[in-house]
Amino acid sequence: MRPVILASASPRRHELLALGGIDFRVSPVSVPEIAQPGEAPAEFARRLSQVKARAAPAAPGAVVIGADTIVVLAGEIIGKPAGPDHAALLLRQLRGRPHLVFTAITVLDTASGAELSDLVEARVPMRAYSDAEIAAYVATGDPLDKAGAYAIQYPGFQPVDLARFEDCFANVMGLPVCRVLRLLAQVGVTPRPGANGSRPPAGCAAFDAAACPIVAQLTQQAG
Repeated sequence: MRPVILASASPRRHELLALGGIDFRVSPVSVPEIAQPGEAPAEFARRLSQVKARAAPAAPGAVVIGADTIVVLAGEIIGKPAGPDHAALLLRQLRGRPHLVFTAITVLDTASGAELSDLVEARVPMRAYSDAEIAAYVATGDPLDKAGAYAIQYPGFQPVDLARFEDCFANVMGLPVCRVLRLLAQVGVTPRPGANGSRPPAGCAAFDAAACPIVAQLTQQAG
């Protein structure tokens, strides 16, 4: 088996990649996350995923996965909050409005030098949560390390209007498992035998009880 490296410190990404049935080790990287002048949000995410994959230390022959997730509201990138007050401000800005989440993935094959990238977009409708709910959520500390100051999977707050959400739940968490597996397959990395990676939407259901709304689309693309 070729070594697979996930260039991310995110525990959410660790969980999601494990759901795909891939054996990997974690090698977090630190890179400047500053958009270049005139750089579109989607291209910013794609570039960062590439930079992260290239920056991770890797043994010869390893396959490296880099990923970046950004939240975009009205064309502006919403990053991680600077503190509790900023987190509350971001949540008020997002309240009752739809925004976009882009996750870019890059798979780097160090053996051949091949670099494959993909970008997944989700439209995320937020519910009209109250100021009291914001305060209680911020007090947990959960939003302080997350782009947009929220986690779609957080059970106590549940900021997203899931009844109107029609895209990839795992993408908003930070790693669209199906797309990652598709890129890995192109460089010869497949889930271990018997792993639920053969049916990644079933694995993602550990976080979202609803059936994946884009299974048919993913199946068609894989074929």
